[in-house]
Amino acid sequence: QNPKTSAIVKQLVAEGNARELQKYFGSRMEFGTAGLRAAMGAGISHMNDLTIIQTTQGFCRYLEKNFSDLRKRGVVIGFDARAHLSSGGSSKRFARLAANTFISQGVPVYLFSDITPTPFVPYTVTHLKLCAGIMITASHNPKQDNGYKVYWENGAQIISPHDKGISQAIEENQEPWPQAWDDRLIDNSLLLHDPYATVSKEYFKDIQKQCFHRNINKETNLKFVHTSVHGVGHKFVQLAFKAFDLSPPFAVPEQKDPDPEFPTVKYPNPEEGKGVLTLSFALAEKDGAKIILANDPDADRLAVAEKQESGEWKVFSGNELGALLGWWIFTCWKNHNSDTRAIKDVYMLSSTVSSKILRAIALKEGFHFEETLTGFKWMGNRAKQLMDQGKAVLFAFEEAIGYMCCPAVLDKDGVSAAVITAEMASFLAARNLSLSQQLEAVYDEYGFHITKASYFICHDPKVIQQLFDNLRNFDGKNTYPKSCGRFKVSGIRDLTTGYDSSQPDQKAILPTSKSSQMITFTFANGGVATMRTSGTEPKIKYYSELCAPPGNSDVEQLKKELDELVNALEKHFFQPEKNNLQRKTE
Repeated sequence: QNPKTSAIVKQLVAEGNARELQKYFGSRMEFGTAGLRAAMGAGISHMNDLTIIQTTQGFCRYLEKNFSDLRKRGVVIGFDARAHLSSGGSSKRFARLAANTFISQGVPVYLFSDITPTPFVPYTVTHLKLCAGIMITASHNPKQDNGYKVYWENGAQIISPHDKGISQAIEENQEPWPQAWDDRLIDNSLLLHDPYATVSKEYFKDIQKQCFHRNINKETNLKFVHTSVHGVGHKFVQLAFKAFDLSPPFAVPEQKDPDPEFPTVKYPNPEEGKGVLTLSFALAEKDGAKIILANDPDADRLAVAEKQESGEWKVFSGNELGALLGWWIFTCWKNHNSDTRAIKDVYMLSSTVSSKILRAIALKEGFHFEETLTGFKWMGNRAKQLMDQGKAVLFAFEEAIGYMCCPAVLDKDGVSAAVITAEMASFLAARNLSLSQQLEAVYDEYGFHITKASYFICHDPKVIQQLFDNLRNFDGKNTYPKSCGRFKVSGIRDLTTGYDSSQPDQKAILPTSKSSQMITFTFANGGVATMRTSGTEPKIKYYSELCAPPGNSDVEQLKKELDELVNALEKHFFQPEKNNLQRKTE
């Protein structure tokens, strides 16, 4: 019933444009563990009023099946600032339609009255003991996209088999229920609650438990620049700095207010490198700020840059910031826990494609480290399991600039990560140390971990399938490569098929998934490289790392060796020319 999407479809029918209609109606968006993510527009392959209603009807029925007290506890719904003029879709509109669906079934809805960071939704699920949470966001995707992200009652993103159960329930509930389109009905409903004020207050109270150096924060001369890249983060990072008694960061004026057009950047993704930070660098130079903090548009990720002695800016990789935050959070914990026996219940987590630096720190310091599959859904769920067993999960991270620094949010959180990074930088500055110098000190103590990650773009699923099939049948059927150029392969783990050459029974320990591609190669020189497909973008990603034991200080040699390994990986395993793959460009 949306006049804009209806008009688009009617126009295509009038033109007899079968090809475009096939694109819109050929296949339904697939609901996976990451929920939905697609372009806004007409048809069942896009995010629009109808597909939101259908998805929420399915989700509502699935929750009814799983929770006898759903009508007592309810759900939370948040949204970012995305909007799409030509199809009339927007995150706020989708959030209201989703709320209307639940309220029509007598389910209480805690609908945020304004935009919030994604981490506020899992926080609210846990804090108010709700059955589930929905966040309408496409995070750092291009401007035409939107998404529907789902959290379970434990405050973590859903994992299998919930995705399949919800997907099936959507299939069974496609006819919009009576009044499904009229979101005005919710405004006078007694089942509609606005958690905005309470949650804001409680969230900032909770993250203050991670504030350990208030006196230094009050006095520091270190200046920060913050950009929210036209997303939701500005107000919340300002409030977080206030909660930690830090002077507010300078906000990049052109990017501080939400704008669904993202006019100043090609991609609204701080992970893409210096291009997104151009305006931040300029403001930092003007105001004499040494550190830049950049959130992605839904404020669940954080990129950090620091001005070096040379005048150049260093943008830290996700692995480097993970190393610094891991060191910092453990140091703070150690200084506040005099009982040395408590360390046996301390855990840190990272995903299997992230740097193993936390493992090195854990080995030396005596706490536990675990790796999970890629994505915070795995780390959030594992953290909750451990916490339920009385363990302290201090920190979790993934190389894609995602950090969980505070146990109140079981997902990546760019707001708490920004202010904790600012406190760490202020503490180091008081000792005349920079973040870069401290990173070197971490590597000196626990061993250098040099990483390199990138991706190729490929829009043809057949080519991707063929590329991975070739790796599994490299020298004849069911044989993996024995070498990659001059680098000898010493081990293989394939989490698509469940094969792991290093295990006695050759079965992988981590869960496997046939629906996504992921192979890890271990090399005789100590290098590790993983190739995997992305769940949300048309990319084949790779991650590589060389680790040296403490005391090996020939960093340049390590970097050279890793560069050569990556070049061999691209040439022999990706074969970009043959497979017509598009390289990542700055």
